[in-house]
Amino acid sequence: MTLSLLFEQLLNGLQLGTMLFLMASGLTLVFGVMGLINLAHGSFYMVGAFVTAWTAGTTGSFWVGLGAGILAAAAVGAVVELLVIRRLYHRQHLDQVLATFALILIFSEGTRWLFGSSPLWLNVPEALSGAVALPGGSRYPVFRLVIIAVGVLVAVALFLLISRTRLGMRIRAGESDREMIGALGIDIAKLYTLVFALGAALAGLAGSMIGALQSVQVGMGEPVLILAFVVIVIGGIGSIKGALIGSLLVGLVDTLGRVFLPSLFKLFMTPAEASGVGAALASMLIYVLMAIILAFKPKGLFAAND
Repeated sequence: MTLSLLFEQLLNGLQLGTMLFLMASGLTLVFGVMGLINLAHGSFYMVGAFVTAWTAGTTGSFWVGLGAGILAAAAVGAVVELLVIRRLYHRQHLDQVLATFALILIFSEGTRWLFGSSPLWLNVPEALSGAVALPGGSRYPVFRLVIIAVGVLVAVALFLLISRTRLGMRIRAGESDREMIGALGIDIAKLYTLVFALGAALAGLAGSMIGALQSVQVGMGEPVLILAFVVIVIGGIGSIKGALIGSLLVGLVDTLGRVFLPSLFKLFMTPAEASGVGAALASMLIYVLMAIILAFKPKGLFAAND
């Protein structure tokens, strides 16, 4: 193991972690404020990626596509909240799970109908297509560093929004006592729509950025959604700080485990056995991490009500 490889994989883990934070922060906001289990959150990630790829391909500008993807995800989120989610707030969690799972199927088939079954491809903007030198002599893509920077900026912006603004005060109040803020004359329905659209926009931003690193295809949001749920369980449901710490933990553990576990097992196994066993165990590491944390902190690291 070289220093350059370790540094590169640490950055890869941070990049995965910040992308997961964009997903998990919206998901934990929605659950914390509304008490809603939204399995369709990954669909907004997919919507952002598809709209960005299609718009960038049509206009020739990644930045126009990025703006369109974020706005489209937010708009779709607001419409979904108005038409479907609003009817689920006072229903049991099982009803919420079934309804939002149905939305996954609707979004998947609707996206396939609009854009076709073939993947779309989104090019990294030329200004961000270079690489920077890392310690040890290897080079790392600038665009991946930009994803990390965007995640940090979003984390700071969310912290300021939640802690320093009137909207943030209402969101915090909505997490602790929904009936009271309604009695004070605050429009709960408008607040819920705004929070849901914000969460969808963050998911759309994640999909738009990651779309430049992988193919944009139907169903791309579901694997990320599973990781986002792991993040908010580890970090604590309803906690933005927990979503940030949990996402970085999951990103680093998953990335480093997949790279270094097979090498570790090669010390006492044949290369073929080490690759198989290492890959299998690496895929389980984040769930082992979640189980260990929940054994000591059943509500997660930073439960919102602690």
